[in-house]
Amino acid sequence: MARGAAPQLSEYELQRQANIAERDALLKQLALDAASTGLAPKPISKPSTNANRSHRRKSAVKKIVEEVGPRRTSSRLAGLTADSEVAKRKAEDEYVAVQEAARAKRQRVSGDLDLKDIVVAGKQWDKSENFLVDVITRGGKPYERTFGDREVKETSDKELRALREKMSGLELYDGFEPNRIKITPERIYSLGFHPTVDKPLIFAGDKMGNLGIFDGSQTPTPLKTEGDDDDNSDSDPEPSITSFKLHTRTIGAFQFSPTSPNHLYTSSYDSSIRKLDLAAGRAVEIYAPSDPTLDEPLSGVEIPSTDPHILYFSRLDGAFGKHDMRDPKSTDIYNLSDKKIGGFSLHPLSPHILATASLDRYMRLWDLRKVSGRGDDRAPGLIAEHESRLSVSHAAFNEAGQVATASYDDTIKIHSFPKAGSWAVGTTLEDADIKPTTTIKHNNQTGRWVTMYASPPLPSPPILFLSSPPPPHLGPLLPAPPPPLSNPSLLNSLRPQWQSHPASGGIQKFCIGNMNRFVDIYSADGQQLAQLGSESITAVPAVAMFHPRNDWVAAGTASGKLCLWL
Repeated sequence: MARGAAPQLSEYELQRQANIAERDALLKQLALDAASTGLAPKPISKPSTNANRSHRRKSAVKKIVEEVGPRRTSSRLAGLTADSEVAKRKAEDEYVAVQEAARAKRQRVSGDLDLKDIVVAGKQWDKSENFLVDVITRGGKPYERTFGDREVKETSDKELRALREKMSGLELYDGFEPNRIKITPERIYSLGFHPTVDKPLIFAGDKMGNLGIFDGSQTPTPLKTEGDDDDNSDSDPEPSITSFKLHTRTIGAFQFSPTSPNHLYTSSYDSSIRKLDLAAGRAVEIYAPSDPTLDEPLSGVEIPSTDPHILYFSRLDGAFGKHDMRDPKSTDIYNLSDKKIGGFSLHPLSPHILATASLDRYMRLWDLRKVSGRGDDRAPGLIAEHESRLSVSHAAFNEAGQVATASYDDTIKIHSFPKAGSWAVGTTLEDADIKPTTTIKHNNQTGRWVTMYASPPLPSPPILFLSSPPPPHLGPLLPAPPPPLSNPSLLNSLRPQWQSHPASGGIQKFCIGNMNRFVDIYSADGQQLAQLGSESITAVPAVAMFHPRNDWVAAGTASGKLCLWL
């Protein structure tokens, strides 16, 4: 082969180069097709050093400089000669103004301040409706009257004034001072008069299941001791009081039979109801859960005037029961509330109308003639319900069809249903029809002083045989109740109680305890009639009751003491 001539490629090399050329052409064609369709990757650009450095550099924060004084101004632009007296005087005035403003901010403010005038943040302040109302109204001011002789004398209505004078004229029982009439060993939870009009005979139930009885007609008889002369006996006599151990836990309510005044029905937190026969001296259990291990505390009991064989009761778990005393197994239970029913009442003339008050803040009206539903949903027909701002502790019917309620929103509300007796089965009321006709401001905050007693379930006590005076062995018949739990909780508020058959011209009136150690008496239209009290009353008479027919008032305290006005 001649020098300088190109080397001759083999057939294999020629084929290899052809394949390479074909591959390159194919790749170029694919790149062009991808670029035309927008699928080609974008070229990666190398970030510059300056860009990274500027990205890392933080933006400067602008400082806002507050001007603590007036800004300097140009005297030349203001037409003032430099170092003139006018410029100096202006600078001095501005300096003095700044100093005075700073001094005013630090100056103590004298005089009274109204919170609505000094609100800094939040909504406008309302003295009557704010989040402090429930705290600042608690407690009482002992012996501070809110109603007295001045209000009675200023009454212009003759009938109202005469009624106020009569109610305010009730005098405290002078046989014994209230702090000496310890009608029950423990705190009083229920109180009432025997229906007799001959003498004031008071019954009281306490938190340990004791029932105390006091005869308000007794007069003190001086006690004689050995060595005392007949003419020189100054020993202080003690009131005659009888107590019986009917239950093992709190007697929350009791009622005398509407047909037999010698029969007293008591309901207790030990889940039982007993009938005390005063003539036979015997207390018989007439209702208790079928399972003796069940703990279903009862809060109320009532017997309708139209059927003395039927009794109604309420439980602390929100259930309401109907029991036929002729058939021990005939008991209907209705779940009327998710929370405790504090009190209930039947219409005296139309006992198929039921009013309940519960901790869920509702007062409800029910028709016991219309019961529907199955199982746990079985319940009387709901006529209407009224919601309060806080829980409602009691609802009490009177003969005129008025319901008085007391709640923790510091109000007593009176709802009027004069046509309740003519309501047909299935009647429902509109919201406007159940609104209270009268609202009374009243301090009902007893929660700090009242505690709930609770204990493990206990078997029902045996039948008791009573005599007067009771035999010495009566006490050991029942096991000693366990001590109360250490954790206090709210039990109930002050409760309004109507006079069943009003005296004083048939005017409807009710009484309720007062946190200032009084008992207040109101008429059905919200007029206060009297405020009964005495300096010898050393505790709040929280549980107050009228005699059914006579204008007598009794009240019990947390220490088991009795106050009586005749």
